[in-house]
Amino acid sequence: MGRRDAGICAMNRYSRQVSLFPQGEADQKRLLDAHVLVVGAGGLGATVLPALAGAGCGRITVVDHDRVDESNLHRQTLFRMEDIGRPKVSCAAERLEGLNPDCRIIPVARRLEPASARCLLPGSSVVVDAADSVAVTYMLSDLCLEAGVPLVSASVLGQSGYVGGFCGGAPGYRAVFPDIPAGFPTCSEAGVLGPAVAALGAIQAQMTLSILLQMQPSPLGQMISLDMKHWRSSSFRFDDAPPPEEEGPFILGLEEITEADRVFDLRERDETGLPSVDWAVRGPIEHPEMLDVKTGRTVFICASGLRAWRAAKRFSGQSGVDAFIATTGR
Repeated sequence: MGRRDAGICAMNRYSRQVSLFPQGEADQKRLLDAHVLVVGAGGLGATVLPALAGAGCGRITVVDHDRVDESNLHRQTLFRMEDIGRPKVSCAAERLEGLNPDCRIIPVARRLEPASARCLLPGSSVVVDAADSVAVTYMLSDLCLEAGVPLVSASVLGQSGYVGGFCGGAPGYRAVFPDIPAGFPTCSEAGVLGPAVAALGAIQAQMTLSILLQMQPSPLGQMISLDMKHWRSSSFRFDDAPPPEEEGPFILGLEEITEADRVFDLRERDETGLPSVDWAVRGPIEHPEMLDVKTGRTVFICASGLRAWRAAKRFSGQSGVDAFIATTGR
C-alpha cells in the first residue's frame, strides 16, 4: 500500500495530532519520513507498534524471533487466538498495515544478535527496545551510544516498570544501570499484568514520538517509573550521569565466538532448544571466581543473560572477563 500526500493526511487521519505539533503539517511529514527500529513485538510492542503506526511513522522495522503463544494473549493484545503458532512479526505487520496504509512495516523474524543489530541500525531515526531482555538492552545501548542514535528502553515486571530515553546525546543505559540487581527475576518467575505493560508501552511510544518531533523538554535523559500496585510514579533526569567506572561485561553474538574463546554455557542440560557452541563447558558453575583461566577471552552463555552477567562479574575480579553472550529466548 502506498503513501498518500502528507497534506491530505493532515486534513483527516492526523488532524487531531497535527494541531499539537510545533510545526503542524511539517512535523507530520517528519513522522512520515522517519524510520523506527522496534526490537520486540510482545507485550510492550503490542502497545508501542499500533501507537507509532497510528501516528503515521512512515517506516517501522520490527524484530522478533518468537511465535505467538496462548500465554501471551493476556497482555499482547495485538494478537488473536488464530495467530497462535505464527511468527509475531508477521501478525504484527498485517495488523499495522491494516491500521495505517501510510506506514511501511518491515518484519524481521530472527533473534537479534550484535552483528544483525549493526546492520539494522544505520538509517534508524530512533531505536525502541521493547524486548524486555537485559542482554538486548545493554547490547542496544552500547551500539546506539556508539552510533549516536536515540534509544527508548522499557522494562516491566509484575505491576511496575520504567521507561527511559538513552543515547542520541544522552548518557547510555550503563550510566544509569552499571550492574543488574542481584535478585532480578524474569516475567515467567514473577508474573506480569497486562495493563501495567500497556501503560509503560504507551509512555515508550510517547517518548519516541517526542524525540522524532524534537519536542521540548526532550525525553532523552529522562527516566519514568510506574508502580501500579501501590499507585506511585516517579521520574528523574540523568543528563549528567557519568559513564560507569568499569566497562563490561559486553555482549557477543554466537557468530563472534571463536575456538580460541573459553566458553561456559550455564544452562541446565534440560534447557534445550536454544543454540550454543560445540566446545562449551555445559552446566551451572557454583564458584566461577575459582576457575583457573589466566589468558584469552572467557564467554558465559545463558538463556536470558542474567546468569551469564552475574558469573562474568564474579569471575572478572580474578581474570578480567571482557564478554558474555546471552542466547535469549525472550
